Amino acid sequence: MPPSNTLRGNADFVKLWSAQAVSAFGARITREGLPMAAVLMLGASPGQIGVLAALTRGPALVVGLMAGGMVDRSRRRGLMIAMDLVRVALLVTIPLAAWLHWLSMAHLYVAAALVGAASVLFEIADHAYLPSVIEPPDIMIANARLSATDSVAEVAGPALAGVLFQWLGGPYAIALNAMTYLASAGFLGGIGKREPKPEVGQKSRWGRDIVDGLRGTLDEPRVAPLLFMEGSNALFGAFFSALYVLFALRVVGLNTALLGLTVACGGVGALAGAFIAPRLARTIGVGPAIAASAVAAALSMFLIPLAPSSRTGGMGFLICAQLLGDALWVTAGILASSLRQVLLPQAVLGRVAATFQAVAGGLGVIGALLGGGLGGTIGVRPTLFIAVSGLLVGPLVVAFSKLRTYRSTA
Repeated sequence: MPPSNTLRGNADFVKLWSAQAVSAFGARITREGLPMAAVLMLGASPGQIGVLAALTRGPALVVGLMAGGMVDRSRRRGLMIAMDLVRVALLVTIPLAAWLHWLSMAHLYVAAALVGAASVLFEIADHAYLPSVIEPPDIMIANARLSATDSVAEVAGPALAGVLFQWLGGPYAIALNAMTYLASAGFLGGIGKREPKPEVGQKSRWGRDIVDGLRGTLDEPRVAPLLFMEGSNALFGAFFSALYVLFALRVVGLNTALLGLTVACGGVGALAGAFIAPRLARTIGVGPAIAASAVAAALSMFLIPLAPSSRTGGMGFLICAQLLGDALWVTAGILASSLRQVLLPQAVLGRVAATFQAVAGGLGVIGALLGGGLGGTIGVRPTLFIAVSGLLVGPLVVAFSKLRTYRSTA
């Protein structure tokens, strides 16, 4: 079914889109800005930066396990506004502590973990809230537009963080970053459409919520393969987070500037994927489009371990992998997210989204540890070959599942 004409004139979606845009830039500035603050303001060591990065990403597992039921039993827009304000309050403490000469790595560790947790909860609520604002035929286009904005933020956000720290200095840059979340809360507060009433009269049931989220996923045969792909991609994809920078710098021979340019190409590819997704789904159907794009994305990743150990040739391979891989992974991700929002009841979307977050977070930690260990034992390039081979498993499961016959774009 083609998208309706209501999305362009949907003022509430525009406000949600605006909130997501400023929040996406804020998240990228936070991701790059906290390590910058640690290095520039506290002289942090590489080990301390590693701990900071782990604390930023770790909350996905914990929040994913605990927050799904809370999202489904809450007003999702109110929860998103609350998480924006929490992030504002946490980030404001950093420049305040710096001005008072109280800032420490412990302070940054706590802020990174709590901001990371608030961001994951925001994303879960955002996924569950979108179908309350727009009609089902518009969901795929809406997700494509949100993903396009996210891709622009991925390209420009890190650069903006660097400029802000260079021009304003650490404390002022982080204070300005906090204001992006305040702007997001303002846009969300302006949405007029009432969302469906959440579940009432039920207390939080942590264990039961996990079971409900898993059951809500596995009972729908067109969604269950997506959870398997999410987990396998997180497991083997985390090998890259442990080894990609090392491979690019030491094996291929890039300098940090060329590495930054290479990674930025991934954002360009992701932006292309946001435009490809709805068109591919309308051409061959949602299920085949997810399977085809995911398999092609996994195959494109072989360009990374195949990259020659030369700056020019190796960088060419890595850029091609960034452009193709990110475009195709984003295409598959947009369609998979839209499929969940269309096929599953709104009442369980929070718990299902939390299940996906928890599986990806837990297996991602395991994958990073395995990748680092294997890289030190058998070498970086062989480990990356194992990683890209593993990335094919999930897409192949999807390609041979019932999902491959689902062609509706609604």
